[in-house]
Amino acid sequence: MYKDGKVVVGQTAEGQELYMIPKMANRHGLVAGATGTGKTVTLKVMAESFSDMGVPVFMADVKGDIAGMCMPGTDSENMQERIKRFRIENQFEYRGYPVNIYDIFGEKGMPLRTTISEMGPVLLSRILELNDLQSDILSIVFKIADDENLLLVDTKDLKSMLNYVSDHNKDFAESYGNISKVSIAAIVRAVVALEIAGADKFFGEEAFNINDLFTVGEGGRGMINILDSESLISNGKLYSTFLLWLLSELFENLPEVGDLDKPKFVFFFDEAHLLFKDAPKALLDKIEQVVKLIRSKGVGVYFCTQNPRDIPDGVLAQLGNKIQHALHAYTPSDQKAVKAAAQSFRENPEFDTYETIMALGTGEAVVSFLDEDGIPGISNKAYILPPMSLMGSIDENKRDQVVKSSILYTKYSKSYDPESAYEFLERRGALEAEEAAKAAQAEADAKAKEKEEAKRLKEEEKQKQKEANARKRAAKSVGNSVVGTVGREVGKQVGSKFGKFGKTIGGNVGASLGRGILSTLFKS
Repeated sequence: MYKDGKVVVGQTAEGQELYMIPKMANRHGLVAGATGTGKTVTLKVMAESFSDMGVPVFMADVKGDIAGMCMPGTDSENMQERIKRFRIENQFEYRGYPVNIYDIFGEKGMPLRTTISEMGPVLLSRILELNDLQSDILSIVFKIADDENLLLVDTKDLKSMLNYVSDHNKDFAESYGNISKVSIAAIVRAVVALEIAGADKFFGEEAFNINDLFTVGEGGRGMINILDSESLISNGKLYSTFLLWLLSELFENLPEVGDLDKPKFVFFFDEAHLLFKDAPKALLDKIEQVVKLIRSKGVGVYFCTQNPRDIPDGVLAQLGNKIQHALHAYTPSDQKAVKAAAQSFRENPEFDTYETIMALGTGEAVVSFLDEDGIPGISNKAYILPPMSLMGSIDENKRDQVVKSSILYTKYSKSYDPESAYEFLERRGALEAEEAAKAAQAEADAKAKEKEEAKRLKEEEKQKQKEANARKRAAKSVGNSVVGTVGREVGKQVGSKFGKFGKTIGGNVGASLGRGILSTLFKS
């Protein structure tokens, strides 16, 4: 409840109001407690108060009951008893709050998208569950895309870029180092698995603009931006990585504003243990850096989880405002966790914080808020106020009405596929294939021409040889005739000395001898 410029969260048994000072709200906070102890109601009471003071908030709806904030609460005997116990009859009013409902999958709210480039390789590696080597290669692929001015919008852009780098890994080796095709194939498989899980709908255009979170509703109340997470929570890494991306976007894009009288924006991180589970050190360092520095951007971050030990010490140390619901200690490890939670509060001599935390009922909590000087207040046992909005879920008709009545619905309801890496690489691949085909055809043509030329030269050589042989035969024939005749006459002259028979024999021998000599000369 927003009252007298303060965020009233609850009261002590004596009726003392326990409140958060608005200018200390961006010092972050923690809402912890076992399942069923009232954490969700506490979150709703806080969100309503921030909205009433004109501060927009963001919160995840893990169980489907946060969306009821768009409608007034319903009166009941139990509610009347709580209102009387808190003596707030004159301040309490059932009312709905301005709400925008989002859904990464676009099924139960406005689609909420970002691009692969905006997500970046570090957070994307976490979603894809890549090892260190694969994460490094993914970072290199992003660097190559940047260097070649290739925009990575959706998963098909990323797959095209991965395959392109794999096909040309030798070309990139000198400038970027060795890039294993096996590792790239593993990354592609992880991307396909992400698409099968439906998360590919999260990447695309129109990408979400964080400035749209900073809207106000009727009466100047801050917009309560709700992310429907009933389906999303089944993929813990996608859920936590998305919220971390959104928090990082706020950190990177908002200007420095210093200490304000009230925060510009409040971010509730429900099921926060999923953010830190199995997170690599580099990611934990990034989270701690964002939490430390985002305060100067006017943003308050409130982690909601079952046990404070789910939060790393470096982050836990930044959470000044604490609301601790009941914890149960069934094992020595649980007892140690409760003691650690109790010791994080400034001691109140009137009660034992450790015993009180274990004995809290539903809707009760141990709280400590920062005072005007930023010093943690003494712990108090609080009874949490009831929310003014509906405590349950809403039906599909009401949800559809809320979603489609948003001024942002037309902006985000439809996606489009811009000119990006996939289209560019497809054209480049087609051009390279065309050039390769032309080169292959030119090579084939050259070989055919070379073969044809060789055949022509062979035919010419054959024709020349044929003509030469013909000339030889002609010459031989003439020679045979001449030489034979001469030889015959010479033979006759020689043989005539032996009579007529000798003349005939001499002529024949002379002709044969002449032709034989001529044949030998032609052969040589």
